[in-house]
Amino acid sequence: MELMDLKRKLSEICPSLENRIRENVPMSSYCSFRAGGCAGLFIEPATVEELRAVLGTVTEMGIPHIILGNGTNTLFEDGTYEGAVIRLDNSSEDFGGIEIFVSPEDEDNIILRAGAGALLAKASKMAAAEPWSATGMEGLSGIPGSIGGAVFMNAGAYGYETGKVLKSVHAVSSDGSEERDFTKDEVMPGYRHSSFMENGYIITSAEFSLFRDKQEDIQDRISDYTKARTEKQPLNFPSAGSTFKRPEGHFAGKLIEEAGLKGTSVGGAQVSQLHAGFVVNTGGATATDILDLIELVKERVLENSGVTLEPEVRIIRSGR
Repeated sequence: MELMDLKRKLSEICPSLENRIRENVPMSSYCSFRAGGCAGLFIEPATVEELRAVLGTVTEMGIPHIILGNGTNTLFEDGTYEGAVIRLDNSSEDFGGIEIFVSPEDEDNIILRAGAGALLAKASKMAAAEPWSATGMEGLSGIPGSIGGAVFMNAGAYGYETGKVLKSVHAVSSDGSEERDFTKDEVMPGYRHSSFMENGYIITSAEFSLFRDKQEDIQDRISDYTKARTEKQPLNFPSAGSTFKRPEGHFAGKLIEEAGLKGTSVGGAQVSQLHAGFVVNTGGATATDILDLIELVKERVLENSGVTLEPEVRIIRSGR
């Protein structure tokens, strides 16, 4: 009943949202594992103003809610999340737009500004292409997440990290009452971490500072990283990328392989035979299958090496 009250209230105070509020939406359609339960209410604000209205209303009504980007690092438990999933509409200008321009202070400094829902891979490739030939994001070009998610968790690969080229972030407070800009220092990017994990602000857009390089060199690096991904990662199966964070002094995939778990399955979930650091959906996996396999991997690795693995995947529990 609370969710229906929320739907009615949002439709009244923000009529433009009415057609972008849906009930009981399968999250398997919005998360890269292609598995998981439903969202009790699924809301897709297209503007910062709509987002603020949604956040203000769910806060006032005390309704559980989460923000979803491209869903590439998220798994919903089987069952129903009895709250609101707020997904930033990446087809809108506010959340999906990408703008690239030359810094007014330095013609060799290229600024990329992107909405939180825009794809990191698309932004990276646009910056690298002519006429910009901007370097700094080549290693990020194969990461399938959104700009907001990449900043939130400081996504990275092949020695590149989102935080290294981050310039500033625009965000909204958790209750929608305030908008403000954060400098790179205030974001405090670390290994798979940013201050947004603690401060509760919702990222709406970000700016990145890049520099010109030779087009041929940039494209060569992108080709090398693309080849490495294709050869070493199980891109032919749904997954959430690396399932576990890198333990200090170790590599998760190596620890998992040493524990004899490569190829181990629970239902339709499997420890990839190509790269043990990935849990993949080989077909028909449920969220329960995936979560049970993650727990099995953690237990076996701890027994074998004494190292506790920490999932990199964000797990959304069903119920409230």
